[in-house]
Amino acid sequence: MINKTYDVTVIGGGVIGTSVAYHLVKKGFSVALIEKKDLARGTSSHCDAAALIVDKMPGVDAALGYASIKRFLELKNELSYDFELTQNGSMYVCESDQEMEIASKYAKDMQADGYKIDILEPKELQEYEPFIAKDLKGGIFSKECCGLNPFKLCFAFVDQVNGKGLDLYSYTNVTGIKLNVKHEVEGVETDKGFISTKRIVNCAGVWANEVGRMAGIEIPVKPRKGVILISAASFPFCNQKVQEFGYMISKFSEFECKRDPDVEKYNVAFTIEPEAGNNVLIGSSRNFSDISFNTEIEIIHAIAKRAIRFYPILKEMNCIRSYAGVRPFMDDHLPLITEVEKVPGYYIATGHEGDGISMAPMTGRLIAELLAGEKPYLDLTPFNYKRLS
Repeated sequence: MINKTYDVTVIGGGVIGTSVAYHLVKKGFSVALIEKKDLARGTSSHCDAAALIVDKMPGVDAALGYASIKRFLELKNELSYDFELTQNGSMYVCESDQEMEIASKYAKDMQADGYKIDILEPKELQEYEPFIAKDLKGGIFSKECCGLNPFKLCFAFVDQVNGKGLDLYSYTNVTGIKLNVKHEVEGVETDKGFISTKRIVNCAGVWANEVGRMAGIEIPVKPRKGVILISAASFPFCNQKVQEFGYMISKFSEFECKRDPDVEKYNVAFTIEPEAGNNVLIGSSRNFSDISFNTEIEIIHAIAKRAIRFYPILKEMNCIRSYAGVRPFMDDHLPLITEVEKVPGYYIATGHEGDGISMAPMTGRLIAELLAGEKPYLDLTPFNYKRLS
């Protein structure tokens, strides 16, 4: 049975929790990492595999995303375990003149903030992607976007510090949070014993509210599901991550554009990523649901139909499997990276929706700086729990 004391206990062994744990150990904290299953078994193993700047809104969203890309490039040399980081860029393509108008304005707004995003004419799309549909209106591109292996990223964070300041407790369920009479954190109760700790970081993703309520804290994350398809191995016909600009329309309410009713029903937007074995990853839906990893055949059909529209060559290929992940959605599209003042010692890092992989490195760094009493690399005010009131 567990009966140990740690400076910090991190709850959740996905990409956010493992990043937080790693960065805390690097600051000199002793850390317990608790995961109810195994590492990367939840949302972090049911997602895409990219860190992008072109799917972030100008302002704090883009600042956090870009800072994480820069941190990824540092981690490539800092972590011993290879998490397969590449920097081949990412492209958005537009199906209509209306989408192209919106995308061009978005790109110019991002350029004004200093981000390297190019606006592409239709002929330039063909130069980047020879097998893409010929009737598209153009797109935008950034060479700074990265691809990686999210499974291996989680393992890389843990492998670097496991037994060197970090103890991993997998297949361990949190059953309660112990508070003292001043409502301060005193420990974590589990089905395998008690961990004495003065600080907790809730990195439980879509399960964060469940862990929050153990300390009387409401965390309004909503499960937003995404279904993804995997193709059979073929030849390398796709050179980078490509998405339709409808992805931005489905992700953010700031954009308004006419879309196909079948697409709207399940909030489907086409994405494609090349994989190392000459498979491609194809997505995705963005529909609200319960916490379920089931895939619905109607959504699979809608994604496949959408994919063939943008890459007609996919009609000749087989889909070998599908999977679904559930992302922790926040209404204002910004994560929580924060302390909770009413419960001293309680911290939250969740609510990244589909950007958990993309924003994990900087989220871990920011939480570690916050707990160490240092000035954070970015202003944490937009990500504070107090904004919810």
